[in-house]
Amino acid sequence: MKVKIVNKSSNDLPEYGTEHAAGMDLRANLLEEVVMEPFERKLIPTGLFIELPLGYEAQVRPRSGLALKKGITVLNSPGTIDADYRGEILVILINLSKEPFVIQHGERIAQMIVSSHEKIKWEIVEILENTIRGEGGFGHTGKK
Repeated sequence: MKVKIVNKSSNDLPEYGTEHAAGMDLRANLLEEVVMEPFERKLIPTGLFIELPLGYEAQVRPRSGLALKKGITVLNSPGTIDADYRGEILVILINLSKEPFVIQHGERIAQMIVSSHEKIKWEIVEILENTIRGEGGFGHTGKK
């Protein structure tokens, strides 16, 4: 699938790290480094603008290594980019660690996955089909 992209940064286009990777790394597009204090959140620009085909979305997700090693994650994970959005891809990061974190220009800050989705139409009914689980919610299936 081809997706139109405008790159207003000096970074390379997002790319897959391995042959079977689902996500592409997004890089920070900064004029100067950004310091994130503990529990601070920041909106980080990427310099990327995309035009997704109808029926597709892009999801912005945390990078697992950054989350584990530095406590940096995407606050609204996953962030959704709709097919009709034409603005810059921005990433909301939060520092959940006890240490300041410095973001440099070009640093990999998140990953993006493009996937198809369905549009639904609600069908109003009086009752729903019964299942074995029924109304069992959080923790209903227990631990094994």
